[in-house]
Amino acid sequence: MHRLLALNKLLLRRSAANAENGGFSYDVFLRALPRSMQLSPFSRTLSESFQQRSGASNFSSGFCRGFSVRQILGSKSCASAARSALAVGAQSLKFSFFRSNGFGSWKPFGFRRSYWRYAPTSDEAVLGLVGVNIAVYFLWQFVDLSFMSRHFVISLENVKSGNLHTMLTSAFSHSELDHLVINMIGLYFFGTSISRLFGPAFLFKLYIAGALGGSVFFLLHRMYVETARPFYRGAHGLGASAAVNAIILLDVLLFPKNIYYVNLIIPVPAILMGAFIIGSDLWRIKKGDEHISGAAHMGGAFVALVAWAAVKRGWL
Repeated sequence: MHRLLALNKLLLRRSAANAENGGFSYDVFLRALPRSMQLSPFSRTLSESFQQRSGASNFSSGFCRGFSVRQILGSKSCASAARSALAVGAQSLKFSFFRSNGFGSWKPFGFRRSYWRYAPTSDEAVLGLVGVNIAVYFLWQFVDLSFMSRHFVISLENVKSGNLHTMLTSAFSHSELDHLVINMIGLYFFGTSISRLFGPAFLFKLYIAGALGGSVFFLLHRMYVETARPFYRGAHGLGASAAVNAIILLDVLLFPKNIYYVNLIIPVPAILMGAFIIGSDLWRIKKGDEHISGAAHMGGAFVALVAWAAVKRGWL
């Protein structure tokens, strides 16, 4: 839940408390070399190493095609040269064996770029977000509170001071364990569903959009009510609730007939649960809840509605 708190309350509380290494066959490797060894950088490296070590000036590519590596290494005259060449060649293959793609750039050994970038699975994406939230929670326990309040809490004062990054970092920030646990349970179950449906990248974007949407709604609400309710002055917000709200409500909008089990016992239709969430947040705004920001939650709900409309129109 998006918590509201004063800095003096925080200070008072704080002061009181490798993929498998399969065998690489050099025999197969050498048989797979191009027919003309003069055409590849690896082949040139291999050839030059043999020439330098053996003193042969007329080294032919046919030499390697005619013998297996075991035969080469078994020859006393070639053993040292072969081992050196294979070592140099392996390094060349690993780091320097490039092939032009026709547009003036190079790609390693013809591999597509996607093979060289790690892409998390759906479950890993969710666990990654959960992990970041847990890490920031521990920062609250050990790092100076004034630093955390400047960089991991959303407030009008922080934004006016130029700490705009708090509009995002506050969505990974929890100073209370129960607050963290509740949000992470929602993030895990509903985030996994969204990530498997649309992919990890979509989940990350939705989380960030929900966080920013919640921060904007929070700030607008603070600007509107501060003059009418002076006791709200200095109120700060933190928590992943707006981002989690966006994820939960998008799942509800996409699958309104799903059945969710509240407290793992009570079956509730998704559409009814969504209505309850939004209704509760509107009520919090109306009565001026000092502990939970309904406005921030509504920012997440707005992001969910926009994402749902984009999905329905085929924009995503």
